[in-house]
Amino acid sequence: MSKEALYGKTLSELKVCVTELGLPAFTSKQIADWLYKKHATSIEDMTNLSKKARLQLSENYEVGLTPPQSFQESVDGTKKYLFQTHSQQFIEAAYLPEENRNTLCISSQVGCKMGCLFCMTARQGFQKNLSSNEILNQIASLPERDTLTNVVYMGMGEPMDNIENVLKSLEIITADWGYSWSPRRINVSTIGVVPAMRRFIEESEAHLAISLHSPFNEERKQLMPIENVYTAEKVIEALRDYDFGRQRRISFEYIMFKGVNDSPQHVKGLLQLLNGIKCRINLIHFHPIPDSPLKGSDYKTMEMFRDKLSQKGITTTIRKSRGEDIYAACGLLSTKKLVQKDTEQDY
Repeated sequence: MSKEALYGKTLSELKVCVTELGLPAFTSKQIADWLYKKHATSIEDMTNLSKKARLQLSENYEVGLTPPQSFQESVDGTKKYLFQTHSQQFIEAAYLPEENRNTLCISSQVGCKMGCLFCMTARQGFQKNLSSNEILNQIASLPERDTLTNVVYMGMGEPMDNIENVLKSLEIITADWGYSWSPRRINVSTIGVVPAMRRFIEESEAHLAISLHSPFNEERKQLMPIENVYTAEKVIEALRDYDFGRQRRISFEYIMFKGVNDSPQHVKGLLQLLNGIKCRINLIHFHPIPDSPLKGSDYKTMEMFRDKLSQKGITTTIRKSRGEDIYAACGLLSTKKLVQKDTEQDY
């Protein structure tokens, strides 16, 4: 019988565990300290717990961290790690080192059900939600863990489609008994699942990034089927209900596709859609994926787009393209591994 992982449990969940074992309630705080601050890799490492308590815990639980299976490194220093889940599936995390910050892009699901045209992960279909353990394992088991300055939930999957486990992982990262990180070091993305997005806004202080990619309904439907359920207008309308304060940031991600969403008319459409929203727009160069009809806009077009938006008062940046030679922006590595596994099972 496999043991249950302690890593990824909140303090209240750890209290339930120790209570059920008949251990003192304060033991839960000690365990949290060992897990999230002292980086214990086994229950036996938790030396301020009595030997009896460690034995009781070990009978039912384990720390539950697993190292990455493999990684690829880009010429620009970006690293993409492949992790195996408890159900023998595969997810990716991308480590992006820069001069003044080191960001980890983590996954929240295996595959994705949202079906975005430009996304390799979408081709896997939806396989499962990651547990809080599997989400946080991408951070805790990263060889560069101690160098991290920021985490973005922008890997495989739609975070708002796994809101329970995403919120639980955010609680652990930001709680004083957990990692004690400022929520300003965390950015969570969504394509616009409005009910879960509202819950995220109300229950977390982390930054919010919204994948937009077109201001026009019919065009956005072709790129992102979510537009059939939650239009861009509905997403913006929901944002207007909240006061985000001076520190919390809203950003819009806008992948630029040649001849699709990169015209002056799209600039006007964005200005009209986002009127009155204090935000920034990140223009993103499209990383080509196999057999896709989409191509990335050229840099001159992206500069024009940026300058027109900036002139109208919207802070707009062109995000530096990273890890393109290792497909760091999509689920190609895990898709290859999935295909390899399926092929092996056929023989």
